[in-house]
Amino acid sequence: MSASLHPFAELSPARVVGAIESLGLWLPGEPFALNSYENRVYLVHDDERRRWVAKFYRPERWSDAQIQEEHDFLEELSSASVAVAAPWRNDSGVSLHHVEGMRLALFPQLPGQAPELDNPEHLFALGEVVGQVHEIGQQRAFDHRRRLAPTLMANEARQTILSSQWLSQKQRAVYERVSDALVRCLEPHESAFKRCLRVHGDLHIGNILGRDSSFALVDFDDALMAPAVQDLWMLLTAQGPEERQMQLSEVIEGYEQALEFDRSELALIEPLRALRLMRHSAWLVARWEDPAFPTAFPWLADAGYWDGHLRELEQQRLAMSDERWLARF
Repeated sequence: MSASLHPFAELSPARVVGAIESLGLWLPGEPFALNSYENRVYLVHDDERRRWVAKFYRPERWSDAQIQEEHDFLEELSSASVAVAAPWRNDSGVSLHHVEGMRLALFPQLPGQAPELDNPEHLFALGEVVGQVHEIGQQRAFDHRRRLAPTLMANEARQTILSSQWLSQKQRAVYERVSDALVRCLEPHESAFKRCLRVHGDLHIGNILGRDSSFALVDFDDALMAPAVQDLWMLLTAQGPEERQMQLSEVIEGYEQALEFDRSELALIEPLRALRLMRHSAWLVARWEDPAFPTAFPWLADAGYWDGHLRELEQQRLAMSDERWLARF
């Protein structure tokens, strides 16, 4: 069933409250919708003044087994005192709830603000919590969640764009050329992605909350098997070499409080950046029929967006073609 015909697409405040209260909680107020496009996510509070983040999972994206692996990983991390939000479980130990054809989970709300990625103390603390996640993550593998496969995933994204109607004839020709070149740039790194562990998978600044150099990781929806650097490279935002080296040193020093970091994985940073660029635009195209997407991303329909995206891909191709790019790290 497509999302546009699914109860997921018609979640009213009353339906959200009814679904949560069917689990045995009572909500004296209305839910507050949070910024989330892949799933539908709401902030609620119950009659005991506990604040919860209610996640309604997008249909047909993950199987129940894949979602349960997310929840069980979070439970492992929480039991080891790693700063994450493990899902609420009812008296029967169930964390993934089925209500009116929807799949729902409740997470305790973690307060805090995003880190400052130019603050050495924050970077050290972030590296430390990621290292703690990976110390647990290496102890076993996911059975149902994906393994990061850059060439396969890049080709999937490429086909999504090329099978759509978003590009002009001229843009399509450019995209075919540059995306093919990027895929070929990814191929030599394929073997390095065989060394994988369980990771967060989408560790951008919006998925980190905390204060006073103490941070927690939230939203493990994209957890998968991947090299450790997948959870580190998006923390390295500096452009200049000195600032970049400072960021890298602090993150790795924090990380190695828990686990040794294999520095050969730094060679995967630009391939991972290329993959993310390709997959992001493909994700927007694939989700366009969801009513939330045209409202949130109206510029996708502008030819100027695609011109800019093509320039960005070309710049990334040049960066990966330059054998000196690793020296930046």
